[in-house]
Amino acid sequence: MLREQRARAAGALAELHDGVAHRRDLRAAGVTRDDVRTEVRAGRWVASGRHTVVVRGTEPTGRGALWHAVWESGSGAVLDGAAALVAAGMTGFTLEVIDVSVPRGRRVRSVPGVRVGERHLAPCVGAGLPRVRPEWATIHAAQWAKTDRQAALLVCLPVQQRLVAPQRLLQAWGEVRWSPRRALLDAVIRDVCDGAQSLGELDLAGLCRARGLPEPSRQVVRTVAGGRVYLDADWDAEALTVEVDGGHHALALHPLADALRQNEVTLGGRRVLRVPVLGLRLDPDAFLDQIGRGLRASRLAPGA
Repeated sequence: MLREQRARAAGALAELHDGVAHRRDLRAAGVTRDDVRTEVRAGRWVASGRHTVVVRGTEPTGRGALWHAVWESGSGAVLDGAAALVAAGMTGFTLEVIDVSVPRGRRVRSVPGVRVGERHLAPCVGAGLPRVRPEWATIHAAQWAKTDRQAALLVCLPVQQRLVAPQRLLQAWGEVRWSPRRALLDAVIRDVCDGAQSLGELDLAGLCRARGLPEPSRQVVRTVAGGRVYLDADWDAEALTVEVDGGHHALALHPLADALRQNEVTLGGRRVLRVPVLGLRLDPDAFLDQIGRGLRASRLAPGA
């Protein structure tokens, strides 16, 4: 094949795979092994592993790195965990390693920057980059996260970015029999997917009591300029209100309604603190410290 012809054929494949091409696809397009060898020796292409050829650039990057991870890890390999979520479009998270799952019994190959696990595959997406479905990728990403905080983030992002439906995630989580973070993930997934129920179960009064703080009144009804509002926790004498936000508060139009409600309460002369329910799961002392400071400030205010 002439150089111009193979450049066009390889370029079309690289366009589909963010700069890389599989040797098998190149052969199907008429680019022979000798053609590939010629381009690599000339420095126009770069061989990256047994199957991957970098047609554009010097190494796989972006989604090209994800294709490279799948192609080089073993037969039947699929992206899993956070890598599968990134492939599905998740933003706000940088991959330190690409997680790939290979069916049990298949040969696994070591690939730099890739963490390959031989396991029973979760249900997979049928098109595009081979990867497990978002609900299972979310659970695996949270289970494999380095810290509890990162685990919570990897539950929040795909739900908030609508990569996974809350009910699908809840259903998949219900099928999990064992998890290294069972208690944490059970709470976080319900916080994010079923915020109203989770908030109802959260014992903010008990947390305050354990810290020696006065207990708030729950679900207080107040009349403001826009009508009646329901406040999560309220200290009437101190004119302090705490709004506890579940994961659902970051979705759709909830932030608008929350902002309007908080503004009306604040304009009515009360201090309002917002506390994400995940904050009470992951860092309760910091938020309880703020509540304590709010109560003390109210008592010290002129006219209190």
